[in-house]
Amino acid sequence: MQVGRTSVLVVDDDEATCYAVERALREAGFAVETASDGDEGLAAARAGAHDVVVLDWLLPGLSGIEVCRRLRAESAVPIIMLTAKGEEVDRVVGLELGADDYVPKPFSLAELVSRVRALLRRQELEQHRDGQRVVVGGLVLDPVRHRIEVDGKQVHVTPTEFRLLALLASEPERAFDRREIIRHLWESDFIGDLRNVNVHVRNLRRKIERTPEAPERLVSVPSVGYQLLPA
Repeated sequence: MQVGRTSVLVVDDDEATCYAVERALREAGFAVETASDGDEGLAAARAGAHDVVVLDWLLPGLSGIEVCRRLRAESAVPIIMLTAKGEEVDRVVGLELGADDYVPKPFSLAELVSRVRALLRRQELEQHRDGQRVVVGGLVLDPVRHRIEVDGKQVHVTPTEFRLLALLASEPERAFDRREIIRHLWESDFIGDLRNVNVHVRNLRRKIERTPEAPERLVSVPSVGYQLLPA
């Protein structure tokens, strides 16, 4: 890994895909490390200070989804899942286990580079926030420590979940539509699947609601999207 450059770890057992992704990222100015199976990828992720991990779903050894689960349990590094699987349940599983984004194969290399840059911009913006805590009812968001407290107890959220909640908390009671939310989350011209927002919302509800099945804080606005209410 080259010191001083933004580093991306690419874990994919398909040689052609891995080569193409590595070349595109290097041409975009990133330092790139590659791994060809799940065990090697997890070891590389744990050993290196990578800024983003691009992770294939189907891998020899540990599956990509298992690598994602283990990595998310110990790190907040942004994770983009690559997969040829098109079923909604697969997308949902990846996001629920902590992936920040999901790019189905075949994909445009320009789109993937854009998604990587978007995740990095999000991190940079979070680091330059004014540091003021945001309080909405029983929720407290601490942008400096990237922490959320719910009724006085700290809860663990992924980087994407934090950013989603911070957006809604910036204007409590305002209804944000899904397209606006996803543009904010990924800051990219490639909008992707709007249903991804629903998965992140469902994850957040399990963490911040007293009764996730009957949300009082992060509520749906029919035909629009979501809003955050003080509760």
